[in-house]
Amino acid sequence: MTTAEVFNLFLLISALHGFLFCFIMLFSKYRKNKSILFINLLVLVISLNNLQSWILAKDFFIEYFFLDYVHIPWHFLIAPFFYMFLIHYLEIHAKSKNLLKIVLPVFLSIISIRIGFVSFFSNQNTADIAHLFEKYTSFEEIFSLVVSLTIFIYSFHILSRKEKLFSKILTYDNLKWIYTFFKLGLFTYIFWIVAMAITVALDFKEFIYSYYPLRILTTVLIYWIGYQAILQLRLLKDRKGLREQLHAKEKMVSKSQQTGDESSTQRVLFNQIDDYVRTEQIYTEPKLTVEFVANQLDLNPSKVSQLIKQFAHRNFNDFMNEHRINLAKDLLRNQAYQQYTITSIGLESGFNSRSAFYHTFKKHTGLTPSAYQKQ
Repeated sequence: MTTAEVFNLFLLISALHGFLFCFIMLFSKYRKNKSILFINLLVLVISLNNLQSWILAKDFFIEYFFLDYVHIPWHFLIAPFFYMFLIHYLEIHAKSKNLLKIVLPVFLSIISIRIGFVSFFSNQNTADIAHLFEKYTSFEEIFSLVVSLTIFIYSFHILSRKEKLFSKILTYDNLKWIYTFFKLGLFTYIFWIVAMAITVALDFKEFIYSYYPLRILTTVLIYWIGYQAILQLRLLKDRKGLREQLHAKEKMVSKSQQTGDESSTQRVLFNQIDDYVRTEQIYTEPKLTVEFVANQLDLNPSKVSQLIKQFAHRNFNDFMNEHRINLAKDLLRNQAYQQYTITSIGLESGFNSRSAFYHTFKKHTGLTPSAYQKQ
């Protein structure tokens, strides 16, 4: 099997996989979620682009001038759909520009221009006309590249410069997976620029090999973010549900038993710290600092650390982790929370990652969270 045959097979399989993905999501419980809608459209356009590339590579329409040259620039919609996914996932769509209102008319105009162009030359199927269309297609793609890269950069600007707009979502998701997508996306644009540069250097003659790495990387990247989005939305939904249930429960205030030395000022201050931590459940904040706790209680940070060390016999981080582990154990034991994933329970208990939760939980209990839950 030649390289071209392997590549064409990849295009067909990836297109079929994308259509299957869209079909499944169409009937899933997340289908009404706007974020999932735009991820679905993102996967759909890359699948249509791959299917079109496969059809053209197989020369199915070689004898039909009109069909052979009417190429729909599906790649023009990839960046806009990702942008729409991003602003809906970050829950800032009400404050953001709807770029689709600009992009879709331009997309339809490009298709109309191409159809008119093909219709005008439909009776002149010569080598010169074929070269002319290759050149036109390349200019069309360069325009798509510029627009796509602009939207990509603007999307990153929103993510990195305007965190105050979506501070709420940051309490549930650190967005590292989206930053990873941007890093991989940058490589995709580099491959695209290189492929276009090769096409221009060859006088716009078709050079399909320069697009092999680009289309493979683009397809893998788009499908990766599709599955990542589903996973993260599940975690997001779980964490919101957990938080609502936890906040709805009546706060249990533990009243410390007063014994001999507990009447001392030091013990009273520690009890004040401990009661505040328990009742307000501030340990569920992953980035909690001793300075924050001290400020809330109008105490000196070093004094807070000293009191925790003196009466709880551990440092500030271990003290907070113990509360987090106790909350996680309660949730894992409670049948009312069985529908939530273990990862979402760990994150909602105050840990900043799945690995940190599993490591700390096993350190405190000798068991993994899943083993503890089964036991």
